[in-house]
Amino acid sequence: MIKNFLLLALLTYSSFAQEYPSFTPQELQNIDRSDKIAKNRILDYEKQVKTCSSLPRKKQLQKINFYLNTLLPQYDAIINKKEDNWATPKEFLRVGYGDCEDYVLIKYYTLIRLGFDEKKLFITVVKEKFYGGYHMVLSYFKFKGKSPLVLDNLSFKILPMSKRSDLEAQYYINSTGVYKLLENNKLHKIADKYKEFEELQKKVSKNN
Repeated sequence: MIKNFLLLALLTYSSFAQEYPSFTPQELQNIDRSDKIAKNRILDYEKQVKTCSSLPRKKQLQKINFYLNTLLPQYDAIINKKEDNWATPKEFLRVGYGDCEDYVLIKYYTLIRLGFDEKKLFITVVKEKFYGGYHMVLSYFKFKGKSPLVLDNLSFKILPMSKRSDLEAQYYINSTGVYKLLENNKLHKIADKYKEFEELQKKVSKNN
């Protein structure tokens, strides 16, 4: 019985993840009443995802990275009056801008929606070598044992991490856990959960 319940829960989540982020007609109607620009932004996002659905994987990566990067960045302290808030993709689309982690998260969920394997996608905390401080990008491990491709809101180019001399990867995060990347490009698990991502997933599970 428990095994069947867990299987059903897994299938339900998988089906949900493949549709997220999406808005119901009622949600769009409510948004339209208060912010017509937000509604148009959401409809344009849906159009872009639909257009990408029939493209090869390489083109999908390029188009999604380029399109979402055109949404203007804004620091969390300005948007939410607090630091390091992780907005859900639906929150991001309503507002229309965000911080680096918000770009990463909407790319992460959009690529899953397009059929990318979630186990190959990682929210990645990086250290900026030249400017100092920390940043966040999305990593896609296209081939096992190879350097991951990097989708960065500060760059329209998608390059392997090995060619991003400005970045030093710290952690790779997805729903399976937290990892470090070894020299042979193999992921080594160091934790089961990442607090901020776990909290984000709870909001997403409620379709927020």
